[in-house]
Amino acid sequence: MQFDFKNVEKRTASILEKALLGDEVSVQEGTHLLSADGRELTAIAQVADHLRQVAHGLNTSFVVTRNINFTNVCHMGCRFCGFARDKDSEDAELLSMETIAQRAMEAWQRGATEVCIQGGLHPNISPDHYRNIILAIKKSVPDIHIHAFSPFEILYGSRMNRLSYTDFLQDLKECGLGSIPGTAAEILDSDIRKVLTKDKLSATAWVEIVKATHKVGLRSTATMMYGHIDEPHHWANHMALLRDIQKETGGFTEFVPLGFVYHDSPLYVKSKQFTQKVVRPGPSRRENIAVHAVARIMLQGYVGNIQVSWTKLGPRFAQEAQHFGVNDLGGTLMNESISRASGAQYGQEITATEMQGIIRQAGFQPIQRNTLYQTLDSYLGDEASSPPRDIVASQNILVSDETLVPRTAWQSQHIAALEL
Repeated sequence: MQFDFKNVEKRTASILEKALLGDEVSVQEGTHLLSADGRELTAIAQVADHLRQVAHGLNTSFVVTRNINFTNVCHMGCRFCGFARDKDSEDAELLSMETIAQRAMEAWQRGATEVCIQGGLHPNISPDHYRNIILAIKKSVPDIHIHAFSPFEILYGSRMNRLSYTDFLQDLKECGLGSIPGTAAEILDSDIRKVLTKDKLSATAWVEIVKATHKVGLRSTATMMYGHIDEPHHWANHMALLRDIQKETGGFTEFVPLGFVYHDSPLYVKSKQFTQKVVRPGPSRRENIAVHAVARIMLQGYVGNIQVSWTKLGPRFAQEAQHFGVNDLGGTLMNESISRASGAQYGQEITATEMQGIIRQAGFQPIQRNTLYQTLDSYLGDEASSPPRDIVASQNILVSDETLVPRTAWQSQHIAALEL
C-alpha cells in the first residue's frame, strides 16, 4: 500500500515512514504522534489501519467471558475508583466460595471459556483466600480458564503469605490460575500514581509483579488508564516501558487502553481534595483515536493485539476503532461491576451474537478466541448477524463531534474519510 504524506507535517510524515519500515518509534516520536490532530491524526490512523491489516487482515477477535468481582471492599482508597466500599458499608459484599464457583459454572454453561476474577483488597480475608477461589472454581469447572488477580492483588496476597511474588504466583499457578489481568497499571509514572493511588502499588512493583508472572510461565494483559491528569508524554513512556518488558519476557497477550470513567469517580468529583491539577472528564475523541492508533504503531512487532474497551468507550467507538489499529474487542462479559461503579454508560453484558454483529457491521470478520488468542470459531460462511439489541442504538456512525454518516457509506469510505 502506498501512502502520500505530502499534505502531512514533515516530522509526522518522517515518523510514519519509519514505522511503515518496521523501525521502532521512540518515546519522543510517540509523544509527537499522540499529540497530533487533523490531517496528521488521519494519517496516523491510516498507518495504524495498515499495520493492523498486515498483522491480522480483517479478523477481529473476542472472548466469551464472565467477570466475577468477588468483593467490593477495599482499604486502599485509590482516588479514581468508584467501586470500593468500606467493610462496614451497607452495600459491602464478599462472595462465598460457593457463589463464585456457581457463577463460574453458569458462565461455562452459557458458553464462556474464561472467568475474570478481580476484587478489592479486603482487610479481613485469609492469606489463602486467593488460592481457595481458584481451587473452588477448578473443582466446579475444571476446564474453564481462570484469568485472575491484578498486580495489586498479587502484591497484597504475597505480603499476607510472606512469599515472594514468584513463589506466590507459582502456588496460584499450581492451583489452576491460567493468566492474570495486567490492570492496576493506570499510568506507570510515579508522579501520576501518587495522585491516583497514593503510590501504594508503585510503577516499579507493578513491573516486578508482571515480570514474575511471565517468569513462572503465566501470560498477562497490559493496560493503561488515560484521560485524567495525564499527558501524551506519559502515554508514550508507558507504551515504551511495556515494549521493553515484552522484549524481555514475551508474556503480554494484548494491550488494552482504558479510558478514564469520570462520572462517579472520586478523583473527578472531589478533585480539589486530591490534586491542584485539572482532572479531565475522561479522554476526548481525539485522544481515544490517537492512543489506540499509536499503540499499534509503537508496539508493532512486540505486542500484536490491541484491544478496545467497549465497556468504557462504547460499542460505537469499538466499531470505529477497528479502522485505526484495533483487532480485538475484548470480552462479551456477563457481569461487569467496576467500570459501572464509576459511572460507565455502556451496560455490563453483551452476547457473542451481538459481538459478531458489532464487528461485521464495521466490515470485519469476527473470530472467537480463547484467553491466549487461540481461534475457537471463525464464523466463516455465517450470515451477517442482525444488528445487536440497543448496543449500537443509532443507524449512523459518529465520525466527528458533529458529523453523522450513514453506516453503509461509512463502511465504504473507510478510515480515509473520517473527519478526525
